[in-house]
Amino acid sequence: QVQLVESGGGLVQPGGSLRLSCAASGLPFTFSRYAMNWYRQAPGKERELVASIRTLGGTTNYADSVKGRFTISRDNTKNTVYLQMNSLKPEDTAVYYCNAKFALTGGDYWGQGTQVTVSS
Repeated sequence: QVQLVESGGGLVQPGGSLRLSCAASGLPFTFSRYAMNWYRQAPGKERELVASIRTLGGTTNYADSVKGRFTISRDNTKNTVYLQMNSLKPEDTAVYYCNAKFALTGGDYWGQGTQVTVSS
């Protein structure tokens, strides 16, 4: 049974930081072979891709709205992906979801989401 478990969300003031973690288990293939992504969905808005990190080489991509503030990383020895979020803004408020994709088979797995609220 595949599980992606996010943690680290919460309430933070504007300008603050949070670090999200996503621990994967039960994936059909080795964790390092999955592209890992963070998405977010704010109330009344569509889910959007925030950051992604490729397999072994670790190439990263970011949405324009978070470039320079968010950093995605992975620890393949711990089957975990992280999202370091700095200089948070109220518009970053959303439920953040972890996603694992395996291109060869079309495998596509999601976590349950973690709430991030940026407010004074």
